[in-house]
Amino acid sequence: MARSRVKDEELYEKLREEQDYSKEKAARIANAAAKEGRSAQGKKGGGSPQYEDWTVDQLKTRAKELELTGYSALNKSELIDLLRNH
Repeated sequence: MARSRVKDEELYEKLREEQDYSKEKAARIANAAAKEGRSAQGKKGGGSPQYEDWTVDQLKTRAKELELTGYSALNKSELIDLLRNH
């Protein structure tokens, strides 16, 4: 079933499955690509490091910013999974 807010479903699925992007990030990229064209998206680049490079405290701060719950007792890999799959 297609998500109504995702404009380029094929790209969204590819980003989720192959790149392991969060739902939010994959949707943002897919929608921008649908609006501006995929080639324009390839020229952009995020400046944020991969979650694996973040500290546990940074990951917990990000989870709090996203208003996620149940993250306080999670280890680093569990936090990364939570952030990518919220």
